[in-house]
Amino acid sequence: MFMLINCSNCRNPLQLPQGARSIRCAICQAVTHVADPRALPPPSSHTPLFPSASQPTPPAPSPYGQAPRGPIPNAHGRKRAVICGISYRYSTHELKGCINDAKCMRYLLINKFKFPPDSIIMLTGCQPGDSLLFHYSGHGSRQRNYNGDEVDGYDETLCPLDFETQGMIVDDEINATIVRPLPHGVKLHAIIDACHSGTVLDLPFLCRMNRTGQYIWEDHRPRSGVWKGTSGGEAISFSGCDDDQTSADTSALSRITSTGAMTFCFIQAIERGHGNTYGGMLNSMRSAIRSTGSNDMGGGVVTSLLTMLLTGGSVSGGLKQEPQLTACEPFDVYSRPFSL
Repeated sequence: MFMLINCSNCRNPLQLPQGARSIRCAICQAVTHVADPRALPPPSSHTPLFPSASQPTPPAPSPYGQAPRGPIPNAHGRKRAVICGISYRYSTHELKGCINDAKCMRYLLINKFKFPPDSIIMLTGCQPGDSLLFHYSGHGSRQRNYNGDEVDGYDETLCPLDFETQGMIVDDEINATIVRPLPHGVKLHAIIDACHSGTVLDLPFLCRMNRTGQYIWEDHRPRSGVWKGTSGGEAISFSGCDDDQTSADTSALSRITSTGAMTFCFIQAIERGHGNTYGGMLNSMRSAIRSTGSNDMGGGVVTSLLTMLLTGGSVSGGLKQEPQLTACEPFDVYSRPFSL
């Protein structure tokens, strides 16, 4: 059982577990102490979900923790992942493929990239050599940006299960929480299967690629000068579509059950051996989505897993979305090996 209280610093609503006497805010990292949780009044209905951008927020300690001193860590590091699949069941926003996406991504990480099963839970700390992964399959949206930090004038968002009452998670908050604190030697990959997700991590550079595979890196650094990169680590994101596009929840790819088109094509690219470089991954995913409707949509053991999952609906015609690649720094997408 949980009780809602307000963060003592940014006033963000927090879910206090029963019997707990303190809780750390995921937004500003401030610790709120309570004397008796049972006597706490509910937070004001007018409390904003996130602190105002005009209110200065003091520097927060890294949610990833500090690298421990002492012997050099294992050269291979640790592997940990957060996987989110939201179906919005029993609502008008229900999606059929997101839970399947989460199951298939977990299977891929364990069997292809050797992630320990018990490491696919949550991020609690990291050290040099660690490989982190965040996968999200669900609704995404966007809203008008008023501080001039977005090239297209919009902030991209993710929609948690309670977004209609508690609000959406804005790209600025995602960047501040999981991108900017990344320390040296730590690598984060984000796999975002949602509408309007092209720059949802607010990473400074976007790989603009045409249909022949030629590309340039677009500079998306805010004109305000706010740093949206890391603290020395590496952050790279594959997303389901451009910021002004929508992503499909469809059975047109697997022919068996509903999945997110982007998640399916990401897994398929790896299983077909197209995942040697980041450019190869991006080209393979885009080609698969463009060729929706052809008979050659088979995959390997992971995509075959879809036959064991829940059946769903279908869509007709091609999918109107183009997967995107963003990063904290530009690099040669055809020479850098892809690995998790």
